[in-house]
Amino acid sequence: MIEFTVYGEPVAQGRPRASTRNGQVRMYDPIKSRDFKQYVKLVASQHKPTKLLEGPLSLEVIVYKPSLKKFSKKKKVAAEQGKLRPITKPDVDNYVKGVKDALNKVIWNDDSQVVDLKVSKFYSEEPRVEIKVEEWTSPQNNNVELTHKASVKR
Repeated sequence: MIEFTVYGEPVAQGRPRASTRNGQVRMYDPIKSRDFKQYVKLVASQHKPTKLLEGPLSLEVIVYKPSLKKFSKKKKVAAEQGKLRPITKPDVDNYVKGVKDALNKVIWNDDSQVVDLKVSKFYSEEPRVEIKVEEWTSPQNNNVELTHKASVKR
């Protein structure tokens, strides 16, 4: 298992931007997203395995957004205890996109290896992103039955 924390305000993956140069359209990440990915990559490189992880992986990402300044003392306490959760944008999937991209070629070969994903969003006085990566294990150990139903068109 690989676990690490990226301190600082979490940044969600922004929409790609486009520019035109010599008639060619070029797509690129917004600066804020690009910088955050670089930062995650830097922190992850301090925890990288000797060999990139292969096979199916499980990823857990916990995003701690900064508490809002307008919160009353009561709301701040509730937020710190996890009783008050952020339901505002950005969406959790936008946070995890940048993290997954940043971990390519540092922790794993490609983010398509992630087959199990859990993402949570909280408030905290100490904004950060906590990341946990582990090799995926079959749920049969947990007495969970998986069924796969195929639909057939006639």
